[in-house]
Amino acid sequence: MSARKTYRPATLLVHQGMDRDPATGAAAIPIYQASTYHHPGGRSGDYDYARSGNPSRQQVEEAIALLEGGVQGFAYSSGMAAIASALSLLQPGDHLIAPDDLYGGTYRYLTLILAEQKIEVSLVDQSDPQKVEDAVRPNTRALFLETPSNPLFKVADIRALVTIARRHGLLTLIDNTFMTPLRQKPLELGVDVSIHSATKFLGGHSDLLAGLVTTADPELAKRLKRHQNAFGAVLAPFDCFLLARGIKTLKLRLDAAERNAGVLAARLAGHPAVARVHYPGLADFPGRKIHSAQATGAGAVLSFELKEKAALAPLLERVRLPIIAPSLGGVETILTHCWSMSHAAIPAEAKTKMGIRPTLLRISAGIEDVEDLWEDLAGGLACS
Repeated sequence: MSARKTYRPATLLVHQGMDRDPATGAAAIPIYQASTYHHPGGRSGDYDYARSGNPSRQQVEEAIALLEGGVQGFAYSSGMAAIASALSLLQPGDHLIAPDDLYGGTYRYLTLILAEQKIEVSLVDQSDPQKVEDAVRPNTRALFLETPSNPLFKVADIRALVTIARRHGLLTLIDNTFMTPLRQKPLELGVDVSIHSATKFLGGHSDLLAGLVTTADPELAKRLKRHQNAFGAVLAPFDCFLLARGIKTLKLRLDAAERNAGVLAARLAGHPAVARVHYPGLADFPGRKIHSAQATGAGAVLSFELKEKAALAPLLERVRLPIIAPSLGGVETILTHCWSMSHAAIPAEAKTKMGIRPTLLRISAGIEDVEDLWEDLAGGLACS
């Protein structure tokens, strides 16, 4: 597209960086299922080996950079591969500050794998900027954010934390999976690296694993490219095709899912079996003001806590519409028992300290009729 950055989000999603195959004019970039490329006369062209570059992968890498306002994008084989590859910018002896409430897979990587690499990690309540400031050490090199956090929806003030990071010369990275580029643009707020589990909303159909990273810093982009090429955890061509297709309908899906999430959150908040609902769209949500200042919507994910643990098993047994699984962002509603699924990697003692209890459930609202969803959930809660 010409002058592509002048287009509005819905248009960018549909047309992305390339909206037709330059070789044939096809309306979709083909699946280039090739591991290597011919070097005419022994000279390489734009592509030489699939780990280093592939036209199918270039499509989604350009798309995430365009959507986030980055200079270059990078596609990986999973969301965790994207996080791990971004954190490979750190070196042994470095110190990282991360949220004390975050996705279980990220917690496992930070506390186990980085520890093996001699990288220290401090888990801090990032909803309080002073606690972040107090956690900075002489060897602190980076700040990792996740806002709203998963699964308790703590909101970090991105601008305030970027200010702290810049004062101390820290690299800033954020997991922007929950909000997507449609609802939150961290690079515009000063964050250095934005990361997505594209398995979730960007793919949108629960049929692929993918991770995306982008940055607005050309020097960081060079480093990320070098690490991506050396490490090799790149996204396969067929998954790139599925991801590019999924991105085209992100606005339609997210708008519908967010509306459903708002209705479900409000009704769950008034249900006698529910102790608390965590959702930025609720009027009494603690971080609502800060969230609204840095995001343009509440998103399609919420969590809620049951008053009684005895109500958990009947609910999970009785619901029929939601898929009960450790994921989010699909067209179908997904119900997750955080304790045993999305955050199973976190030891019980640590989960309890974080405030994650066995009675906590997470809902990723899908695009079904919200009345059908509510009738199903209410039926499952009625036996409590």
